[in-house]
Amino acid sequence: MGAQQVAERFTELYGAGPEGVWAAPGRVNLIGEHTDYNDGFVMPFALPHQALAAVSRRADGLLRLHSADVEDEVVELRLDDLAPGGDPRWTAYPAGVVWALREAGHAVTGADVHLSSTVPTGAGLSSSAALEVVIALALSDLYGLGLPRWKLARLCQRAENVYVGAPTGIMDQTASACCEPGHALFLDTRDLSQRQIPFDLAAGGLRLLVVDTQVKHAHSGGEYGKRRAGCEKGAALLGVDALRDIPYAGLDAALARLGDEEEIVRLVRHVVTEDERVERTVALLSAGDPRAIGPVLTEGHASLRDDFRISCPELDLVVDTALANGALGARMTGGGFGGSAIVLAETADVDTLTKAVGEAFTAAGFQSPRVFEAVPSAGARRLL
Repeated sequence: MGAQQVAERFTELYGAGPEGVWAAPGRVNLIGEHTDYNDGFVMPFALPHQALAAVSRRADGLLRLHSADVEDEVVELRLDDLAPGGDPRWTAYPAGVVWALREAGHAVTGADVHLSSTVPTGAGLSSSAALEVVIALALSDLYGLGLPRWKLARLCQRAENVYVGAPTGIMDQTASACCEPGHALFLDTRDLSQRQIPFDLAAGGLRLLVVDTQVKHAHSGGEYGKRRAGCEKGAALLGVDALRDIPYAGLDAALARLGDEEEIVRLVRHVVTEDERVERTVALLSAGDPRAIGPVLTEGHASLRDDFRISCPELDLVVDTALANGALGARMTGGGFGGSAIVLAETADVDTLTKAVGEAFTAAGFQSPRVFEAVPSAGARRLL
């Protein structure tokens, strides 16, 4: 559904046209998984798939929400009643953003909202962050808040962490808010400094495929939180503020200090080596050698599978099948326990790889995966 159709549906629902239509994309993380809440490095880029929101202000303290993607009537909420943990529905994401804005002192007095999204849910492509960022940008524009993009992302992260109860890092919201077309975003999650790294694979005869395994995952689930708590324990045992502070050259010594804390050893090893993989990928892309990042991606998958232990049979099957059929590299992407994998391939090999993965899933008795090309796209913006 395009911006004009979203605006027209808003008019049907609320009896008047919206004040504007905004868009915010989902994202794929090229490299840098589970490093963001460890103050480390990440490298996402925005997808063409996006959440659209038609929005108008209200002055009566009401928030009215409707989604084209949910079989539900308009949901009406009172702003004064918004509180963390009280809403298990999809509406917690936009309502959480309004709550976070008001808690930060911004005078938001209500809104009518109609949403439509093409970001696959549960696929590890940040459908929730797209929903949060599109609402935050719309309200920042309409209420003249003038929020810089990094601060907008912070407020959206707070909405997800506190209001929704999902312990995610800052990467997803920053990617949705700040990415640029044709680039991957090198983000230092400690100080939020950013570099846009050129990422034009097509010019080099390459493609990056996303393979959605159709296995749903949820950040609010307990396993994600356990990994985060384990990382925090590791940092405490090593006497640092975050695992980001363990240098790659000093990793072996740090692991030795952890003794028989086997699980913590694995988590620490993944985070420290993953930060190094991000820096290696930045260097390779900056040098104009995108083919060389393939093995780095594959290393990242092995670390997520064996050390962080958040892969699943479907994700492993994508990676193994792709590599056996000529892929330059492949890894799971996103929070894990399902979701999507990415595959770096020569353009000429895309059809063969896609067919091979589909046949492997059929042979294993898995649901057919959804495969599409990931094209680095624009971040959040106003459309109408």
